Amino acid sequence: MRQTGIDSIGGGGFNEKVFHNVFNRVFSLENLFLAWREFKKGKRKRPDVQDFEFNLEDNLFQLRHELKNQTYRHGSYTPFCVTDPKLRHIHKATVRDRVLHQAVFRVLYPVFDKYFIFDSYSCRVGRGTHRAVTRLETFCRKLSRNNARAVFALKCDIKRFFDSVDQEILIGLISRKIKDTNALCLVEKIVKSFPKGLPLGNVTSQLFANIYLNQLDQFIKHNLKERYYIRYCDDFVILGESQEYLSESSQKINNFLMGKLNLSLHPSKIIIRQYRQGIDFLGYVVLPRHMVLRTRTKKRLLRRVTGKNIPSYLGVLRHCRGFRIKQAIERKIYRP
Repeated sequence: MRQTGIDSIGGGGFNEKVFHNVFNRVFSLENLFLAWREFKKGKRKRPDVQDFEFNLEDNLFQLRHELKNQTYRHGSYTPFCVTDPKLRHIHKATVRDRVLHQAVFRVLYPVFDKYFIFDSYSCRVGRGTHRAVTRLETFCRKLSRNNARAVFALKCDIKRFFDSVDQEILIGLISRKIKDTNALCLVEKIVKSFPKGLPLGNVTSQLFANIYLNQLDQFIKHNLKERYYIRYCDDFVILGESQEYLSESSQKINNFLMGKLNLSLHPSKIIIRQYRQGIDFLGYVVLPRHMVLRTRTKKRLLRRVTGKNIPSYLGVLRHCRGFRIKQAIERKIYRP
């Protein structure tokens, strides 16, 4: 494994503790059966999942045997596209491999999650988009002293993040905490089962993305010493008191990403706005005295809402000013 220079990245005590006996926990029967239980939620009607479940014990025992004897080989992926709302290329692994991903995730998540910053909200227990937007609202009130002074927001997006993750750097970061050689070999098989970057669709990709971008989080919190910073996957917001300061910060961040993680900010998505103009983040727009849905989100909601999914969409509206949208939904669904 080549050296990546990662020892100088970030901070925050990431090397305080290392873990050795990881591999045996991954392939334990208890972990594999629990991984299956978590994986199958919402998927039991799918033919490939039903086929795997038909011989569940045999399949899990065989997977355990291959892991224990280190003969496991990751299978191929099936590509397809989704629009949510932008076009995304998803790569689906076999059921067997996805159960393994879940087993690995169950063991590695608690190892790494405790070292992530508080204000990282993607794919973490007790976090999520609504918590992130609420936190941004709180930050805005604090820095603006309840809207008494001007606040600016720097909003950035990392260019082609999942495609651009350097697999060697990622494996190096994981190896800083995981000192179990067999576990690292398994992680490397999962990471390198995809030709470049990380595949959208693997539960492990969510964790690996947070491990990778934790280096950015640590840089922003400990090197730039930003108090008002929130990240959700590859989107993040920093609040400040001047446009000039935030513009300089974006340059420093971009230099760090290019120099340490082989990433870069999307040049057309580096946006600095005043808080009073509204901060567009994760489908909502945060304003000084209220929060509303982003226009595109509103249109998509009205287009997709049906009698079956209306409770989930009404749940989205509970987090913002959405009375008129609720009325529009009710007219669409309950119109005679």
